[in-house]
Amino acid sequence: MWSVVVVLPAVQAEFGTARAGASLPYTMTMVGFVIGGVLMGRLADRFGVRAPVLMGAVSIGLGGVVAAMAPNLIVFGLAYGALLGCFGAAAVFGPLIADASLWFVRRRGIAVALAASGNYVAGTVWPPLLQWGVDTIGWRGTHLAMGAFCVATMVPLAALALRRRAPLPPPRPAGLAPLPPARPLGLSPNVLQAAIGAAGIACCVAMAMPQVHIVAYCVDLGYGAQRGAEMLSVMLAAGIVSRLAFGAVMDRIGGLRTLVLGSALQGIALFLFLPADGMVALYVVSAVFGLFQGGIVPSYAMIVRENFPPEQAGTRVGIALSSTLVGMALGGWMAGAIFDATGSYQAAMWNGIAWNLVNLSIALWLLMRARRWAVARGVAAA
Repeated sequence: MWSVVVVLPAVQAEFGTARAGASLPYTMTMVGFVIGGVLMGRLADRFGVRAPVLMGAVSIGLGGVVAAMAPNLIVFGLAYGALLGCFGAAAVFGPLIADASLWFVRRRGIAVALAASGNYVAGTVWPPLLQWGVDTIGWRGTHLAMGAFCVATMVPLAALALRRRAPLPPPRPAGLAPLPPARPLGLSPNVLQAAIGAAGIACCVAMAMPQVHIVAYCVDLGYGAQRGAEMLSVMLAAGIVSRLAFGAVMDRIGGLRTLVLGSALQGIALFLFLPADGMVALYVVSAVFGLFQGGIVPSYAMIVRENFPPEQAGTRVGIALSSTLVGMALGGWMAGAIFDATGSYQAAMWNGIAWNLVNLSIALWLLMRARRWAVARGVAAA
């Protein structure tokens, strides 16, 4: 998922395209994630989590080969969109998070956050290694090495560590949370799913600007791609801490309140990027951004599990997480297009702040509905 961000300057230089064009493979990766997130969620609901993860491992290996041999930007983008995105990383991210939510009740928040943190662990470890590979053996050789490594590690891990969760018995044992209502928050299930999806798109359009373009931004400022890769690594390392901390918070205050908190903090972090153009300032703000926004995406999985039945977890979590990737795809392209039009990332950052306000508004609306719904149910029960 993060490799396309790191190789963006090298791919842009080789294929001779503008910044928006070079961002297209990232957009195609996210579109592949969107489609794959839903398909692989359904596959996990039906056959268990091992099947999609094994499929993902093989597809990532093939994607590395095709990307390395790509003669043009379109083939490179298709390798990312189909093999590395749709049938690759999408087969791992959503299904593993949904599966973790099925094994826990009291500590579900921290379990979901731990599963989601794998994404940020990868973002911490891989960018410097990938940039070293690009500088040493080129971006094509780096893709071959990445694909081979993923197959060699993911296949045995999936075969040894993953098994299907036994279904919960129909009668709910004492002490377990009650079954989700037929009309969660007083909405139809599909309307609530759509609201979660809209929030996911909005938050990740905002999130994409720093995450997708930090390497290119550092190149433009004269600091070099390696410094940008390090800042991305710092951002995602802080995101690991953030996701674990927010996981503990979710167990105390629930998914909706966590979403409101994370959205407000992400907006503050985006404002901090506006005046930051020095190297030290960018390292600091990258760390702050990672610490502030890491709890947003896991909160969507938590909201789904709080309001939908467990047998729908894979599909509905997949849809929710796919919506965030629609936002990442749109935001990555949008920031590149705004840069091409203005020659600066300042306008792109303001665009991200506006989308973040949309996310916060949806989160606050859902939280108010949750409070009214809780009061109404309490009165009805009395």
